[in-house]
Amino acid sequence: MKEFVISEVKAETAILVGLITQDQDEAKTKEYLDELEFLADTAGAVTVKRFTQKVNSANQTTYVGKGKLEEIKQYIIDEEDADREIGMVIFDDELSAKQIRNIENELKVKILDRTSLILDIFAMRAQTANAKTQVELAQYRYMLPRLQRLWTHLERQRGGSGSGGGKGSVGLRGPGETQLEMDRRIILQRITLLKQRLTEIDKQKTTQRKNRGRMIRVALVGYTNVGKSTIMNLLSKSEVFAENKLFATLDTTVRKMVIDNLPFLLADTVGFIRKLPTDLVDSFKSTLDEVREADLLVHVVDISHPDFEEQIKVVEKTLSELGCSDKPSMIVFNKIDAYTWVDKEPDDLTPMTKENVTLDELRRTWMANMNDSCLFISAREKMNIDELREVLYKRVRELHVQKYPYNDFLYQDYEE
Repeated sequence: MKEFVISEVKAETAILVGLITQDQDEAKTKEYLDELEFLADTAGAVTVKRFTQKVNSANQTTYVGKGKLEEIKQYIIDEEDADREIGMVIFDDELSAKQIRNIENELKVKILDRTSLILDIFAMRAQTANAKTQVELAQYRYMLPRLQRLWTHLERQRGGSGSGGGKGSVGLRGPGETQLEMDRRIILQRITLLKQRLTEIDKQKTTQRKNRGRMIRVALVGYTNVGKSTIMNLLSKSEVFAENKLFATLDTTVRKMVIDNLPFLLADTVGFIRKLPTDLVDSFKSTLDEVREADLLVHVVDISHPDFEEQIKVVEKTLSELGCSDKPSMIVFNKIDAYTWVDKEPDDLTPMTKENVTLDELRRTWMANMNDSCLFISAREKMNIDELREVLYKRVRELHVQKYPYNDFLYQDYEE
C-alpha cells in the first residue's frame, strides 16, 4: 500500500527592485517598496531581498544598470547554491516588453512589474462575473504590447528576401511571427467581446441606479486598505468582506441606510493605489460609476499610515481624473487607535518631523482647515462612530433638501 506524504506548500520567494531618481528620493523609494512588499504578500509571495539603485532615470533596456543587474543575478545564483530558490523578481514600475525580455534573459527567473502584480491580485480577488470580466479585459490590454516575449522559443526563419539580398523584411516572417500575429488577432477579438459584455453590464448597472428611488448617494472612497469596508459594515450593519490585505473589495457594494428619519444609499468602492494602471481604471468604469454618480464622497484615510498625506494626494488625483473633484466631500481619518508618534525630549533642538506630531495636533490642524468636514474615528474600536453618524446625517440632509425639496422628510422621526 502506498504511503502519501503531505508536504507543506512553500510560498514563492521574491526580490524587489526600485529606483532612486530626481523625482523619487530614498525615503519615497522605501515607502514604495514597503507597499510593493505588501502587494507581494497579498499575492502570496514572501520578500527576501530588496535592491535599489540611484540613477537619473530608468534604463530603457534593463530598467537598472548593467552592474546592478549583475549584482541581482549573482544574488540569485548564490541563493540557489544554498538551496534557497528565488521564485521571482518584482520591479516597482511598469516594464516595457523589451525590458522584460532582456531582464528575463539575464536573470533566468520570473519577472513581474508593479502593474502585473496588481493585476494578479485583482484576478485573485475577483468574485462576481462583473469583476472577473473587468480584470480579464485589463489583463489582455496589459498583455497585448508584451506578446512578443511569449514566443521567443519559436525559431524565426531567416531566409532571403528575393531581390533584397537577404536584408529586407519581406520573406523573413517565420513561424514565431505568424503565431504572434495570430495571438494578437485572438486577443483583439477577445478584448472586443469583453468590451461588449462590459457595455451590457454598464447598462444593467445604470438601470439599477435609476431604480433606486429619490435618495442621496454616498460613496466611501480612499486608498486601498484604509478601512472602508469595516466602516460600511459598522454603519449599515451588513457583512461586506473586509481583511487586512490590499484590494479586499473589488465589486462596489451598495446598502440602504437610515439615520433618524433620513434614508440614503451607501456604497463601498474599490480602493485606489499609487501608480494604478490606466487599463484598470478604464476596465473598472462600471464600478467607478458609483463614484461618479455619488452626491457625497466620504474620503476615508488611514491616519496610522506614515505616508497618509501622500495617499490623500493619490486619491484626490484619481478622483480628479474621474471628473469627481468638484463633488461635495468630507474626510474621515480612520484607525486613530493605531496612530503612533515619537515624543521629543525637552532638550532636543532638532527640527520637528511628522513622526513627532501628536494626534491632538493633527486633529487641530485638519479641523481648522476643513471645519466640520473632517472626522477622526476608529472603525475597529468603534470610537467616535456616533459623531460620524451625526455629521453624515447633517450633510446628507442638506443635499437631500436641495435635490428633493418637496420630499425632505421621507420617514417619521418618532423620537421627536
